[in-house]
Amino acid sequence: MKVEDIENIELEYLSLTDYKELKVAMVSSYLNMHDAFWTEKEIGRLINKFPEGQVVIKINGKLAGCALSIIVDYAKFENNHTYKKVTGNYTFNTHTDEGDVLYGIDVFIVPGYRGMRLGRRLYDYRKELCEKLNLKSIVFGGRMPNYHRYAEELTPKQYIEQVRRKEIEDPVLNFQISNDFHPSKVMKGYLEGDQDSNDFAILMEWDNIYYQKPSYTAATTKTVIRLGLIQWQMRPYKDIEELLQQAEYFIDAVSGYRSDFALFPEFFNAPLMAGNNHMSTSDAIRELAKHTEVLVQKFSEFSITYNINIIAGSMPEVIDGRLYNVGYLCRRDGTLERYEKLHVTPDEAKVWGLQGGTKIQAFDTDCGKIGVLICYDVEFPELPRLLAEEGVDILFVPFLTDTQNGYSRVRNCAQARAIENECYVAIAGSVGNLPNVQNMDIQFAQSMVFTPCDFSFPTNGIKAEATPNTEMILIANVDIGLLRELNQFGAVRNLKDRRTDIFELRKK
Repeated sequence: MKVEDIENIELEYLSLTDYKELKVAMVSSYLNMHDAFWTEKEIGRLINKFPEGQVVIKINGKLAGCALSIIVDYAKFENNHTYKKVTGNYTFNTHTDEGDVLYGIDVFIVPGYRGMRLGRRLYDYRKELCEKLNLKSIVFGGRMPNYHRYAEELTPKQYIEQVRRKEIEDPVLNFQISNDFHPSKVMKGYLEGDQDSNDFAILMEWDNIYYQKPSYTAATTKTVIRLGLIQWQMRPYKDIEELLQQAEYFIDAVSGYRSDFALFPEFFNAPLMAGNNHMSTSDAIRELAKHTEVLVQKFSEFSITYNINIIAGSMPEVIDGRLYNVGYLCRRDGTLERYEKLHVTPDEAKVWGLQGGTKIQAFDTDCGKIGVLICYDVEFPELPRLLAEEGVDILFVPFLTDTQNGYSRVRNCAQARAIENECYVAIAGSVGNLPNVQNMDIQFAQSMVFTPCDFSFPTNGIKAEATPNTEMILIANVDIGLLRELNQFGAVRNLKDRRTDIFELRKK
């Protein structure tokens, strides 16, 4: 049939009234396989068990293609299995509404209708059904109809590799790979009578990126996360209570907008050093470290009271006589996590005697995995990549920069990290002046939320940006689902396309 002869294309649920036409279509589609058709009784049983899984494409009212499927508890079949076993000896008694995988029983296009991308429509329907039913994946045993020509010289694995490199033409396998299915296993003796495949089949899988494991608690998994960034004004405070009052004001504000996270800048508590200006700079910051325990305790209380996860910027901490720059994730369930600045700038080492930390890790939250890197650390691309490999979706960067060129380093590197690691990056800094605090005279900041650059995101990769050098809060929503789509279907896929065959990155 020619495309210009098509009056209408319809995707319909399979009905028993279609059976006579269906049988003719199956026979014509599998000419090289004897009795390769389902009986009317078997089709009736399949429709009765799972009507949504059985669909046909009709062109001008005539059946042009079909897709049959069941739902299975895949734990019972994930090791080597046969077509006969997974279909329950062709009874489909293996189907269960409580299963977790959509298993493909059959897909075919009638020869006269091939070349019109009708198979893609059937596969797209299966994917939508898998997402709708919250199933983990689609699985089926794929035939290799041209393999018998190469069986004496190539193993199934070698054959698959040459098909993927377009060195061998296999219309079935090529079609499945082009529809985002990936080979996961070679199975011997899968389908009885499949001589063209030399008795081999490839287990093909498509993963549902939206799958949510069933939960039996009252907790919900959020996909749209609201971030609250605090662009903090450096100003004199007479004591820690006054600083905490200002911090609580901002937490209350972003919580009022139902934010899931509040992000404070690096060394936001530096104004408390004004009373120590008579000391050397190294002694003054060590004196500031004495407030850290109280600040962490109060921020943890705020996170519970205002029902918000707080990234408490950073603050100095002395351990075994050594000075570190650290911060705390205060979860709204009351738990705490500590993170460290790993790279200290030459000025921080020379003036304050800061030491670099040693631990990098991702943190689980009620909004997914996050990472935190303090200022200078984001300028080292290895760190965010390690976090990306742990599954981080949002990277928070509290920073403190005095000049605009220093800010530009943090800003530009943070945006690059969002692109190359397919994640959101939120940066928050301080503004204003502290004339009575040595080494903290001026600050420059523009807080931002960066995204990857692809069709589902802003074209410039900027989700939201604050007014430069102005005290304010910045509220922005980020959609984790879009990251999953990007990872699988993006115009470019930085994480998937890495040449890990020629390089690797690992923690020591």
